[in-house]
Amino acid sequence: MNPVLKLLLEGSQLTTTQIAQVAGLTDAEVNQHLEQLKKDKIFLGWRPVLDLSHEAAAAAVRAVIEVRITPERGGGFNRLAERIGRFDEVESCYLMSGGYDLLLFIKGSSLQKVASFVSEKLSTIEGVLSTSTHFMLRCYKDQGYLFDQGEAQTSRLNVAP
Repeated sequence: MNPVLKLLLEGSQLTTTQIAQVAGLTDAEVNQHLEQLKKDKIFLGWRPVLDLSHEAAAAAVRAVIEVRITPERGGGFNRLAERIGRFDEVESCYLMSGGYDLLLFIKGSSLQKVASFVSEKLSTIEGVLSTSTHFMLRCYKDQGYLFDQGEAQTSRLNVAP
């Protein structure tokens, strides 16, 4: 495995200089590996993990949508998944096993915007059989990072006799 890719997977918060030191490469070699990974469309970019619960202006409504679809002849699930993935509201789109076919992570400015996306854009696509929308109420952990949600409940609750 490419040593820079391995370090990106295992230590995403490292700088290129730190990656170079750990991998035994020069900064220029690390940058060369990164450019090749970008060219090969393996490394698509850095992504910060943000806890926006304290930022009212940046708060957005997020939802998870389970979608059942009919696979297309000659394209299977791929063409429909790519079409759905092109919508700006769609953050992520996964092909799943089980009771539904696609799992979508959606972001909108309000509950109404997400509901409008589902009713006017997603459910009207030919081949979409059904949707099930779940609104995210609170995030406790994202991409391996635990968020501080106030006082931790590490002790037992008080019980009155």
